[in-house]
Amino acid sequence: MNISIKLTQNPKKKPDEDKLSFGKQFTDHMFLMDYKEDKGWHDARIVPYGPLTLDPSTNVLHYGQGVFEGLKAYKTEDNRVLLFRPDENAKRLKSSCERLCIPPIDEIDVVEGIIKLVKTDIDWVPSSKGTSLYIRPFIISTDPFLGVHPSHSYLFMIILSPVGPYYPSGLNPTSIYVEDFYKRASKGGMGHVKTMGNYAASLIAQQKAEKLNCIQTLWLDAHEGKYIEEVGAMNVFFVIDNKVITPKLSGSILPGITRKSTLEIAKSLGFEVEEKLISIDDVVSALEKGKLQECFGTGTAAVISPVGELIYKDTKYVINNNKIGQISQKLYDTLTGMQYGKIEDTFGWTVQVK
Repeated sequence: MNISIKLTQNPKKKPDEDKLSFGKQFTDHMFLMDYKEDKGWHDARIVPYGPLTLDPSTNVLHYGQGVFEGLKAYKTEDNRVLLFRPDENAKRLKSSCERLCIPPIDEIDVVEGIIKLVKTDIDWVPSSKGTSLYIRPFIISTDPFLGVHPSHSYLFMIILSPVGPYYPSGLNPTSIYVEDFYKRASKGGMGHVKTMGNYAASLIAQQKAEKLNCIQTLWLDAHEGKYIEEVGAMNVFFVIDNKVITPKLSGSILPGITRKSTLEIAKSLGFEVEEKLISIDDVVSALEKGKLQECFGTGTAAVISPVGELIYKDTKYVINNNKIGQISQKLYDTLTGMQYGKIEDTFGWTVQVK
């Protein structure tokens, strides 16, 4: 893929690495590529970061035909820069495109665009402990037309943001609210797709969670309202009787890349792993019997996030004395060890940019 590059003449002042939040500062450049029916995907370019000009009738603003991804670049102690499984993000982006009737981009081109942009803004990759460069590829429909039907034109973009921990608490266990009224996704819907509407649907329950001093919402299935699906920004795992359990993918759960990696790492470390239907009643019963040892979420933003409390039907359940468990810690250390190049990547997941 031929990518043209226009460098900024007004570079930004880089933020203090020790005070980085999540997703609030952005680098000097962005990647753009257009789609037209008669040309296909074309005009790949890196340009200075800046606003878009969109017609008020632009399709995505009214009908939400858009998809996105999220991954990170990590700086190692010996100054290398690594990506973690970008091929998996490109593969999932293609799957999301198919569900939203968006012409898919070649997976190799997606990865190449990511690498080229990270190389362009390589000086923005932070090196302080727990920091990284968050990478957001996304596609929006751009037809200036009011009507419910797939667009004929699209814009693929990638932007970069130097970030600190997703949750201010870091590895300290979080509190999670179990939502038993609102539903986020159903089988046959778009729960398995990384699209804007899924996150918009979650906002009302997230507000309820925040009022209870919870950091995220745990969703139950839309059909019976009892089977655990995922947390708003993470997949979820439970350790019951020393077995690592996560809800199986059912079409209404996002196939998380960190989820997939955690399962593979857990198996390689000798832990018993199971993907299955698990109900909230199963979890409460395991808690009451002292069999639920740990709970944690997995995702690109948070990596591994231990859960210390579940609030369900006005009852607060404490998990592992509100402390991170040994298995959660081991999985976190192994996963981040590979991402930051501290331990050998025996799976071949990392891609060196520099």
